[in-house]
Amino acid sequence: MASSKSGASKKLVIKNFKGIVTECFTYIFLYFQKLYSFSQVRICFKCLASPLTVRVKAESIKNILFFTYSVGAISQLCFWLFVTDRPKLAENYTEDTWLKLQDAVGAIQNSTSIKYNLEELYQAVENLCSYKVSPTLYKQLRQVCEEHVQFTESLDNLSFLKRMNRCWQDHCRQTIMIRSIFLFLDRTYVLQNSLLPSIWDTGLELFRTHIVSDSAVQKRTVDGILEQIELERNGETVDRSLLRSLLGMLSDLQVYKDSFEERFLIETNRLYAAEGQRLMQERDVPEYLHHVARRLEEENDRIMNYLDQSLSTLLDENRVTELGLLYQLFSKVKGGLPTLLQFWRDYIKSFGGEIVCTPEKDKDMVQDLLDFKDKMDNVAQSCFARNEGFINAMKEAFETFINKRPNKPAELIAKYVDSKLRAGNKEATEEELERILDKIMIIFRFIHGKDVFEAFYKKDLAKRLLVGKSASVDAEKSMLSKLKHECGAAFTSKLEGMFKDMELSKDIMIQFKQNQREPTNIELTVNILTMGYWPSYTPMEVHLPPEMVKLQEVFKLFYLGKHSGRKLQWQPTLGHAVLKAEFKEGKKELQVSLFQTLVLLMFNEGEEFSVEEIRTATGIEEGELRRTLQSLACGKARVLNKNPRGKDVEDGDRFNFNNDFKHKLFRIKINQIQMKETVEEQVSTTERVFQDRQYQIDAAVVRIMKMRKTLSHNLLVSELYNQLKFPVKPGDLKKRIESLIDRDYMERDKETPNQYHYVA
Repeated sequence: MASSKSGASKKLVIKNFKGIVTECFTYIFLYFQKLYSFSQVRICFKCLASPLTVRVKAESIKNILFFTYSVGAISQLCFWLFVTDRPKLAENYTEDTWLKLQDAVGAIQNSTSIKYNLEELYQAVENLCSYKVSPTLYKQLRQVCEEHVQFTESLDNLSFLKRMNRCWQDHCRQTIMIRSIFLFLDRTYVLQNSLLPSIWDTGLELFRTHIVSDSAVQKRTVDGILEQIELERNGETVDRSLLRSLLGMLSDLQVYKDSFEERFLIETNRLYAAEGQRLMQERDVPEYLHHVARRLEEENDRIMNYLDQSLSTLLDENRVTELGLLYQLFSKVKGGLPTLLQFWRDYIKSFGGEIVCTPEKDKDMVQDLLDFKDKMDNVAQSCFARNEGFINAMKEAFETFINKRPNKPAELIAKYVDSKLRAGNKEATEEELERILDKIMIIFRFIHGKDVFEAFYKKDLAKRLLVGKSASVDAEKSMLSKLKHECGAAFTSKLEGMFKDMELSKDIMIQFKQNQREPTNIELTVNILTMGYWPSYTPMEVHLPPEMVKLQEVFKLFYLGKHSGRKLQWQPTLGHAVLKAEFKEGKKELQVSLFQTLVLLMFNEGEEFSVEEIRTATGIEEGELRRTLQSLACGKARVLNKNPRGKDVEDGDRFNFNNDFKHKLFRIKINQIQMKETVEEQVSTTERVFQDRQYQIDAAVVRIMKMRKTLSHNLLVSELYNQLKFPVKPGDLKKRIESLIDRDYMERDKETPNQYHYVA
């Protein structure tokens, strides 16, 4: 709200003056508290409460900051903020604080009470990190944890397993507790150093290194687990929760496959091979078959109870052969396939949800979704025998997780399609591009808010068509056809209208050139866009050369003569031109935007111009002008010289024509520097979608009430959910119903408030 630089200012219009006092002070206090960790603040102010325009000024003299808020012309609100210098730590503060933290860690490890308040310990860690003690603190913590990790062996295997499990559970609980105290260290210093493991990962690493990776301990653990499994196979009762916990430990420590799985499979094969040979000689065929069926059910139950980690591992590692064998095993057991199906569904929801709900992965979200879908399709076909139940479960799971995060997947899919359909995409041939579009449509089907996709797709399509950036008209129309087939004609009507406008514009230009009586040196091409089909563009008034203004008027007379009653609005932001230029090296053609054209044409009238002179002559908005000058004088093709040199355009810069410009090509395209799509633009597009949804809800309510005349609230909401094609919350529906009641489209029943009547 205010800057500490001298002379910084900002204008605000407020409704509640008392509120702004609190807000201003809170903002200033928090900002400088962050800047000066142990700041002391004193404040005094005087003000006149009035809903007027406030002028904010900030200036700094040494360590005293003065904030003056001028309210209109009649009073002031003044802050004096005194900020003391950051104090130095006491001589033994670091050592004393570490002893306190070490004592707390020891208490956690020994399961005794902690002497200090947890909030006090957390603040102590934050203070040490603020004074650059983080590296030392991290090393000391690791050393203390490493010294504690130890394990003593017990006598028999079962006691050993119980001791191991208790040790593992205690270690996990202690690590979580220690991390909660050192959370500030974990989220600052450790997070900023990618080579350092987090406190939780450090705990796992120490347990794995000093306990499980010890050959004697690992052998006894695996031998004990296999012994318990063999006892259960022989009909004895074992502690399944113990086995499940220990197998989970091996999986978390990433030693499950190497230390346990291989031996487990070998022992299982040996056991059943010997049992099969013996029973084939002892029993008749029916009895033998019943025994095999019972054994299969037992193994299936065993997998479900304490070997269920294996399915996730097999899917993660894409072990197709083993997954096929697993499916065959489950299909032979009563109730086996439904159980496997549920695990399959849960795995897809979990893995896919992580892709969609992690903002850090947004850049690769769509590609990751396509790869994940391909992988799951391959598993369903190769391993699960194209079982329809598994395929339907996969579709249901995809639809569930992809809509956990509203709007964002739809927006990113639209941008991904744009990247594939834009000119310059050399990644794929036409056949490969068609396959990619088919795969995208499969993901698109799962999205509920398809109107969000339409809004972003429409914006990007307009850019491709108007600037000539489309890679292939056939690919564009193919995508349009797919969308129409998927969502219906109403969904693509505006998109089709955009293509029709481009085709009609070509026919109109042919007629215009045939009717043009006076030959000119300028060849004019106009695209006539129907306002309802295209995204809205902010009109900008610029000063065109007389020749261009005259051509515009000629075309306007021609067009309105054929289409009376219509109105033309020129959009200079979308225009571009080809200029013929002469340099010392020879003649060149420059393919530029209309703004670049206006700037370059000025150098026919003079040798050198300042930024202000160019702005006055062209009428181009300041931000757009700076980007235009930057593209002409600071880019790869520098047809203008900037004095002084630099990458950015400043107010005092002057520009002159670069006669020494050289380029190997005859026609050179000078790209306008584009602003990256800002958060505001994305929010604006999303808000337009939300506004359109409100109109659709209103129309649906009126339609239903007009047909039914009288309806209860629950039935009306149920009808709306059936008609609306986008996700909507009950609270939003209630707001729209209230709005329609206020506007007299419908009314509540006087005796039954939950009943509505249509007002004709």
